[in-house]
Amino acid sequence: MAGILKQPGAFAITPHKVSLCILLKIYAPPAQISVPFPFSSVSQHNRLGLFLLALTKSCDDILEPKLDELINQLRMMSQNWEASWVIDQLMSRLSSLSSPDDLFNFFSDIRGILGSPDSGAVEDDQVILDLNSNLGIFLRRCVLAFNLLSFEGVCHLLTNIGIYCKEEFSNCPPFEEPSLDDSSSNLETYSEYENMELENFVYEKVSEETEATKEASERVPFHLHTPNTLLSLVDDIDVPADSVSKQSEKVRVASLYGDPPSNMPRDIDSSGAVFLRTNWQVQGYLQEQADTLEKNGSTVSLNGFDIILRQLQKLAPELHRVHFLSYLNGLAHDDYIAALENLHCYFDYSAGTEGFDYIPPVGSTFGRYEIALLCLGMMHFHFGHPKLALEVLTEAVHVSQQQSNDTCLAYTLAAISNLLSENGISSTVGILGSSCSPFTSIGISLSVQQQLFVLLRGSLKRAENLKLKRLVASNHLAMAKFDLTHVQRPLLSFGPKSSMKLSTCPVNVCKELRLSSHLISDFSSESSAMTIDGAFSTAWLRNLQKPMGSLVLCQENGSGSSSNVSQFCAQPTSIPGSVLQVLGSSYILRATTWELYGSTPLARINALVHATCFADASSSSDAALAYVKLIQHLAVFKGYKEAFSALKIAEEKFLSVSKSQILLLKLQLLHEHALHRGRLKLAQKLCDELGVLASPVTGVDMELKTEASLRQARTLLAANQFREAATVAHSLFCMCYKYNLQVENASVLLLLAEIHKKSGNAVLGLPYALASLSFCLSFNLDLLKASATLTLAELWLSLGSSHATRALNLIHGAFPMILGHGGLELRSRAYIVEAKCYLSDINFNVSENYKIVIDSLRQASEELQLLEFHELAAEAFYLMAMVYDKLGQLEEREEAAASFQKHILALDNPQDQDDPFVSMF
Repeated sequence: MAGILKQPGAFAITPHKVSLCILLKIYAPPAQISVPFPFSSVSQHNRLGLFLLALTKSCDDILEPKLDELINQLRMMSQNWEASWVIDQLMSRLSSLSSPDDLFNFFSDIRGILGSPDSGAVEDDQVILDLNSNLGIFLRRCVLAFNLLSFEGVCHLLTNIGIYCKEEFSNCPPFEEPSLDDSSSNLETYSEYENMELENFVYEKVSEETEATKEASERVPFHLHTPNTLLSLVDDIDVPADSVSKQSEKVRVASLYGDPPSNMPRDIDSSGAVFLRTNWQVQGYLQEQADTLEKNGSTVSLNGFDIILRQLQKLAPELHRVHFLSYLNGLAHDDYIAALENLHCYFDYSAGTEGFDYIPPVGSTFGRYEIALLCLGMMHFHFGHPKLALEVLTEAVHVSQQQSNDTCLAYTLAAISNLLSENGISSTVGILGSSCSPFTSIGISLSVQQQLFVLLRGSLKRAENLKLKRLVASNHLAMAKFDLTHVQRPLLSFGPKSSMKLSTCPVNVCKELRLSSHLISDFSSESSAMTIDGAFSTAWLRNLQKPMGSLVLCQENGSGSSSNVSQFCAQPTSIPGSVLQVLGSSYILRATTWELYGSTPLARINALVHATCFADASSSSDAALAYVKLIQHLAVFKGYKEAFSALKIAEEKFLSVSKSQILLLKLQLLHEHALHRGRLKLAQKLCDELGVLASPVTGVDMELKTEASLRQARTLLAANQFREAATVAHSLFCMCYKYNLQVENASVLLLLAEIHKKSGNAVLGLPYALASLSFCLSFNLDLLKASATLTLAELWLSLGSSHATRALNLIHGAFPMILGHGGLELRSRAYIVEAKCYLSDINFNVSENYKIVIDSLRQASEELQLLEFHELAAEAFYLMAMVYDKLGQLEEREEAAASFQKHILALDNPQDQDDPFVSMF
């Protein structure tokens, strides 16, 4: 790749760096130069200093902003200080650099703003830069880089400055017009440099100039601008300059600090000049793009990014990592053929030796074959081939053991554990060998759940021994998830057995979650061999425009309001993105844990922490899941109006995510809303949509398939098709039992109890309710336990008024959990059942204690109207009318009866045009 510097850390002076030097001179003018100072306060002056600090920190990134982008950044960051004056000074001083002598004088004068240890008295209003400060070091590096330039290099820099300015002069604002008049002669000079008539030269002369350009570029320059005629002589590039430059212009967006839509490098300028980067910067760019593809690859243009990768492959065939980026690009866009082909190409050309942090064993003849198998297994896992993925990963275990590659073995065991945990694998007979489980060698048959436990413990132990901190944290999260959803059972079926409770332990779950958070203190132990030069600094510029305390699910972006105060204090830290992603996943798991354990405030606060603190570092699926949990909270506690307003914002944010959690949430909310309003045809249609989303492959998308079957049974139950609903629920229970989905079994058993309750078979429903309670006790599902207790009380009440006292005691025992953590529907149901228990009790005097019943029913009716739950609301108003009738309060009775009739009519004749959320489907 011609023009790539051999030294990875070379610092080259560029027109952008010259602009920064001019801004630094404006920020800290020399004492002997009188410059009008536009800043009216110290805070305004500090704002410019922090902005320059962010710019200097990002100067080593592969993406350098053009002059128009720099001016736009100045305008956006200047809310109070005089931007026009600073921009005018910048343009005029750039225009005044008309000769090499001007550049020499500029870099000589700029030393005056640097302080020295032996500097004497300083004027009161003088600002000097410390030699060892970030700004001071940047300025010293620029001066040193300029002094290393030859005379030809200085002339080349001057030409680049002219091209750099001319791009802005073509569409400059009116306040920059005076500088155009002063620099017209300079533009003619620059034009002479660029538009030389090279057709009159002989080919040998062109070749000599090309070689001279290569020699000059190997020393310092960052941007190499080549005239249009020379582009046809470059053998490595077969794309016409004009077409490529037009394409480069298309990918530029109006976003101030954001990268182009596909995060592609602006290697080709609109003037037809090629920007050649150092090998260090290209490697850093590829690493950064790999992180972007893994976090949210669907936002990257498939074809646009592929064009850039093919261009890099032609310019530098030795960069085999380009094939790996193509593999990730195909993976992100669900292109199985492209992903498989590029993965094979990557390992065929590089044998997996490029882009991984650890070194293969000495004397290995297979290269990185075990890593190739690991990547292939993860690819099959991504595309929904669980059996094939398990076979490939098992082979990767064997090869890792043969090659003594303990690191790859630890990651492979973690991948198998994740596969067994995420997908429904009913049997691993003939797939998992003795290498994965020490018990198979002595003839002991283990269930998938037990094998998963053995694999998790083995992977965690290996990761701790190898000091793979990220893997240790991930394994702790996997252990927490296992302890949350699996009952602890003894592994051995013979011999003395220690006493073991067949239930989960919340203490173990919290312990594993806490251990995973220790990663933040020692993440540097597992350092990466590839350093992203400038990637961390680029985050500074992106964060400068973010408002302080940005609200989650806030519809107003506030980009043009005065409240959008730029935050300069909360800049990103140097913590790797993978570490932040693991920490963010821990908060998502915390939210899920507290949802199961029945603590609504803790579930909500953990989801808020993830959405507020880890949204930028987390994957798009984790970020969407955090929004899903927050929107579900709104739906349960505030009603559908608030939830659908937040859902509309989330849909715009996660529009490009395939198989989005947001889409699933939308269908769930619409289905609940349709059932509450009695629109059963729409509810059935939504159930069909949920079923279509799930993969037809057995054992894949088990959570989605379970959700679709549950809602199908509830729809049949609402239509009073009890036999069909029970059949669907029974089949779902068998599937959950087969794939060890024990937590889901508790919900299915509760649904079966409700089906029998509504069909009038309360005696048959009691065993299902008691079984659901047993599951809830084993897994500490406190909120679901309260719901099951409420169903059990309804079943006892259905058996006759003699059981009213027992049902009332059950309800009062569950009231603390229901009223403290239950949603609108659960609380309303509890209020109605409590009122029915009082009214069914022969010892209860309505005339004396009517306020207890009326208050409960009134509270239930208000909350049910927020949910538009017509059936339950009608029942509440019916009971209110009965109470008022016994009390002789005829006016209140008629009012309650009218409300009852209104809900009954709405339930029997649902009007689609009255539903404001129909258009969302």
